[in-house]
Amino acid sequence: MTTGAQAVAEFEGRNRSPSPRHLLFLDADLEQTASEAGKLVTPVREGRADMTIAVLPAQKTAGGGHGLVVRLARSGVVYLTGFRPAQPLSGMRCISRQAFDAVQPLARGWGVETALIVDVLRKGYRINEVPAGFHHRVTGRSFRAQAHRARQFRDVAIALALRYMRGLPRPGNRKPWHGY
Repeated sequence: MTTGAQAVAEFEGRNRSPSPRHLLFLDADLEQTASEAGKLVTPVREGRADMTIAVLPAQKTAGGGHGLVVRLARSGVVYLTGFRPAQPLSGMRCISRQAFDAVQPLARGWGVETALIVDVLRKGYRINEVPAGFHHRVTGRSFRAQAHRARQFRDVAIALALRYMRGLPRPGNRKPWHGY
């Protein structure tokens, strides 16, 4: 994500772009459903949001995970910001250059999406969740898929823990966070 944003900035510099472009991030396995991307761009382009996050329909293929990583990410975002994202792990999003630059450096690995939500909100930017008809490959339940989910869980937990420890103000009167 950082490399792509840097490439866009270099392109803008070479072409003397009058204003920075918004950044659109999509998963690589969307195939023809990538045509839904415009739905994410419009609210940011029109100034109604600083970041949009795609809310996907039920996926065509069964056999996903058990929801542990999603529950960890969602409960962490709720605790740290008060916002309850529908799909905190969605990789399909559009973000204004200003908001993107304000939340640097990005979290590592699979924690980046969850951390972006927390960081964008804590910096005072606005998020809109946008229903979009994206479909992508479901990981399955093989040993390899479960190992992938374990790495996701680790990265999300680290990203949330680091944001908790930064000591930024949290919404008051919240119950203790017990993870997922």
